[in-house]
Amino acid sequence: MFKDKYNLTLQQNVFLAKKVIIENTYNSAKLEGCNVTFPDTKTILEGISVANLKMSDVEIILNLRDAWKYLLNNIDKPFNLDFICKINSYVSRNESLEWGVLRNGSVSISGVDYIPPVPQKENVVDNINKILSIKNVTERAIRYFLWGMRSQLFWDSNKRTSTLAANKILISEGKGILSIPEKHIREFNVRLTEFYNTNDYSKIDEFIYDNCIHGIIFENEKTKDDELEI
Repeated sequence: MFKDKYNLTLQQNVFLAKKVIIENTYNSAKLEGCNVTFPDTKTILEGISVANLKMSDVEIILNLRDAWKYLLNNIDKPFNLDFICKINSYVSRNESLEWGVLRNGSVSISGVDYIPPVPQKENVVDNINKILSIKNVTERAIRYFLWGMRSQLFWDSNKRTSTLAANKILISEGKGILSIPEKHIREFNVRLTEFYNTNDYSKIDEFIYDNCIHGIIFENEKTKDDELEI
């Protein structure tokens, strides 16, 4: 369905991820409704306290930082349920009933009729393997991103976990970064709500492909002329 937008080496893609980690952390936090500004996020990630912020918002930023650090330090590890659970153990630390394990009780999603079933490990593994069989890497990452959010595998932080997991798929193969820019969050949420209710990927996956996959454009194959497209 899709062509890969970028073809980077692993080194280039890791460089990109580190280069935009503040923006990606900010975007993920805003997607979850975190009340921080970009300067707040940058200051927190630099290890400086920010006055008048809720501790829960600060913790979201720090947890995202640690999750990204784990992802990039373990980029060569296989993508599987254990890896996804490890990501969740970072992003939902101290925010959830449990973190790093599949939820074992019912949840609802605000604003939608769809009720995600309690995840069963065998079914989850089967679905992950089906997604990993998708030939195109970018399509594979987008599919996991959407499926992971709709499945609500964990008690909390499913958007953040799915974003990071999708980035693991992309970065490992040099296909860029997935991040929802702040200017697109409202439209993304409208489409995501419809996706939750219908399980129809067609109205959201192309939007993500067009607006939320970022990479490095090389001009004349000269590294010194690299341009970041964020």
